[in-house]
Amino acid sequence: MNESADGHWMRLALAQARAAAQDGEVPVGAVVVHQGQLIATGRNAPVQGHDPTAHAEIVALRAAAQHLGNYRLQDCTLYVTLEPCAMCSGAMLHARVARVVFGAADAKTGVAGSVLNLFAQPQLNHQTQVQGGVLAEECAALLGAFFRARRCQQRAQAIARHPLRDDALRTPEARFADLPDYPWAPHYVNDLPALAGLRLHYLDEGPREASHTSITWLCLHGTPAWSYVYRHWLPVLTAAGHRVVAPDLIGFGKSDKPKKDSFHTLQWHQQVLREWVERLDLQRAVLVLHGNAGECGAQLPVQMPERFMDTPDASLPADLSPLEVLPEGAACDAPFPDRGSRAALRAFERVLRERKKL
Repeated sequence: MNESADGHWMRLALAQARAAAQDGEVPVGAVVVHQGQLIATGRNAPVQGHDPTAHAEIVALRAAAQHLGNYRLQDCTLYVTLEPCAMCSGAMLHARVARVVFGAADAKTGVAGSVLNLFAQPQLNHQTQVQGGVLAEECAALLGAFFRARRCQQRAQAIARHPLRDDALRTPEARFADLPDYPWAPHYVNDLPALAGLRLHYLDEGPREASHTSITWLCLHGTPAWSYVYRHWLPVLTAAGHRVVAPDLIGFGKSDKPKKDSFHTLQWHQQVLREWVERLDLQRAVLVLHGNAGECGAQLPVQMPERFMDTPDASLPADLSPLEVLPEGAACDAPFPDRGSRAALRAFERVLRERKKL
């Protein structure tokens, strides 16, 4: 087939992909052509069908086999808008499909040249011709638009679960997008009594169930830092079998930021931390303090002795790097895009200055 014919059939596959998107499925579409005639169509349907095999290619292959009355699909070309995965590629090879034409490459699961090329294995008893990149930009744009819309919907749902108070700000996620060594999943809570609806962000990695050998390392940041300061400790401590929790104090990091300096008192922050420790049901905890974090957290083991270890029976691993003061620049400034979001910084600076005078 010439290039213009490939484009024609791929546009029919794109129509199937758009129909899949309207059904809430990842927009991938496929068609099967036999001797110049369209004999089958397919679109993604794993969500609606509760079927992990219901990829567009599999749906189209099944329909084509029914049309021909034969599970062998010789002299057939399958067009699909996204590079096939291992499952679909294997099915095409079993069906003896003569040719596969795809649109956009899939760097994560594609096995027609991206992750690997299943079709180029000479040991297999059937060789299928493969051509990629037909209407690639249109196919990729459809997928990109779908996932952007899904991310917007997820953000809207998150905001609905954790609405922002009128007297607070929330740092846009884009501010944190390019920071290195910070792949950790975010956790949020906003229903602690002291929070009164403010959203507190924290990291929680490692085993949740306490044992006689595991330790929960409660890592508190000082000012102007945030949980990012522990980014190099998390993989080392979790690799040793321990749990690591690291909150962003309200006004810092990814937590909500009240606009008024007067909102921040040490007593209120201490109360939030106590309620948060209870909520997470921390056991066998060891407190780690960065910089001036002791102003807020040093009393936790005294106030909650049942949750903290008197003398840890395991020390910090030797390969931990020293905690640092976050350097000026992206990592330090990411949580604070404007003056209004810096109320906690100003308040803590004033409190610490006053305490030094005592």
